[in-house]
Amino acid sequence: QVQLVESGGGLVQPGGSLRLSCEVSVKSVSQYPMSWYRRTPGKHRELVAVIFADGFTHYSDSAKGRFTISRESAKNTVYLQLNSLKLEDTGVYYCNVPVFPDSWGQGTQVTVSS
Repeated sequence: QVQLVESGGGLVQPGGSLRLSCEVSVKSVSQYPMSWYRRTPGKHRELVAVIFADGFTHYSDSAKGRFTISRESAKNTVYLQLNSLKLEDTGVYYCNVPVFPDSWGQGTQVTVSS
């Protein structure tokens, strides 16, 4: 099991930006694939973005072109940059280490509202 602590959420207007952070209790975030999920109102948790150990990234269709996943090994932290936010991006965002699928943090709330 690993510990994950998400932060950086908040209230933002449509078109605004946020940067989410996730501190992970693994030896190095560069050694594992890392992912971000979100749970939006009325929906199941959905995959938003993944960064693999080799640096390859994958995004959901809704995230493509607006969100960017990255990592900082020195801080054992994974980031999700959210740009051009829309109302439908509102939800709780979680990070996850796919090799430890049962480990989840508390999430961080993102609210997009005018």
